[in-house]
Amino acid sequence: MPTRAKTTDRAGHLAGGRTNQKLRTRRDLLATATRLVAAGKQPTVTEVADAAEVSRRTAYRYFPTQQKLLVEAALEGVRPVMEEALAAAPEGLTEGDLEKRLDTLVRSMQQLAVKNEHLLRTVIHLTVLEKTAPGTRPRGSRRVDWIEMAVGSLKSRLGKAAYARLVSALSLITGTEALIVLRDIRGLSETQAIQMSCWMARAVLRESLREARRQ
Repeated sequence: MPTRAKTTDRAGHLAGGRTNQKLRTRRDLLATATRLVAAGKQPTVTEVADAAEVSRRTAYRYFPTQQKLLVEAALEGVRPVMEEALAAAPEGLTEGDLEKRLDTLVRSMQQLAVKNEHLLRTVIHLTVLEKTAPGTRPRGSRRVDWIEMAVGSLKSRLGKAAYARLVSALSLITGTEALIVLRDIRGLSETQAIQMSCWMARAVLRESLREARRQ
């Protein structure tokens, strides 16, 4: 049994390492594309791959078209805005502080979704149409990165499975997909849609904390 457990742990560690490497490669490509665009260029996928010293085949696996690459590169520009907002949010571990921090996350993210709605809808359109290579995420990790910046302090408190569930739930509650559902299907205004996302996020956080206290 111990041998089997060690083998499973090692396999999980290797899989996690591969996933992290893929995310780093994707971010390197986007950072390079952003730098080239800032220099006044409209780089192709091949040009970005060469500048980032990543194989062209790998680059096309992440970004099958120049349009998707340039749209994603443009959206990378919102990272500093989100990171600055979260840096100014409360860092305490009380339920009140956690809710305020989560409110900052959701409100800031949804306001950016409204501001960049055209680009985000384009990303969804391109992602739905493309065939994704096995083991490759068709979308970036911006949303998950920001969520984990906001609630990462709860990881040990909730436990691995419950923390992962919280991050997954918040991923569904935030972003342009939530905005599309609440506006296009429910007919809410932008303000109402943002308020609804905040309400859902607080509800999920409270339930996660309640479950943790019962254990």
